[in-house]
Amino acid sequence: MTFSIVARCAETGQFGMAVSSSSPAVAARCAHARAGVGAVSSQNVTDPRLGPQTLDAMARGQSAQDAVASVIAEARYTDYRQVLAVDKSGNTAIHSGAKTLGIHAEATSLNAAAAGNLLANTDIPQAMIDRFHATSGHLGDRLIAAMRAALEAGGEEGPVHSAGLLMVEAQSWPLAEIRCDWTESCPIEAIAEGWAVYQPQMNDYVTRALNPAAAPSYGVPGDE
Repeated sequence: MTFSIVARCAETGQFGMAVSSSSPAVAARCAHARAGVGAVSSQNVTDPRLGPQTLDAMARGQSAQDAVASVIAEARYTDYRQVLAVDKSGNTAIHSGAKTLGIHAEATSLNAAAAGNLLANTDIPQAMIDRFHATSGHLGDRLIAAMRAALEAGGEEGPVHSAGLLMVEAQSWPLAEIRCDWTESCPIEAIAEGWAVYQPQMNDYVTRALNPAAAPSYGVPGDE
């Protein structure tokens, strides 16, 4: 009931992930990223603790493969979990437990990994990876392209209702965090619309945090 991609931009060092599910508020449980460290998705009968634990392991210097392996070795009920990770060198790793739901599959490459469960077919993660690498532009554009490729390849067995896009760069807070926690229409197109609005303003919000005197005004009431 979930498919996701974690990725690193080799040019900017940004990390990001995108995820969609038939369940509500999927990004609240599954989306994890840390500047300078990596990105993780913890999904399939989700244990959200696995995301920060994997990021902590990579922050201590472990590769994505070693981090996922060490976290899974210490965790409980790992047969039920899927964990995807990408590290600061672009290494990727995926754990899919024996009790991963329904049709499930995964695909890895340098700088990107994708996986899903309760999928319409096993081709979907590879379609996501292929589209990610074939798309140019900002990391956010590439992640959304990968999610659209998942839908085009068949998506989940049933309709998706929530989605999220999370990216980090140099700061301790997200560069962008866009979520659709529930819709009867397409949540991936909902986050794509939000990204299209947010992207032109994104760096200005970082400037507002770091140096308000240098930040532009957007002309809202009280904003001078």
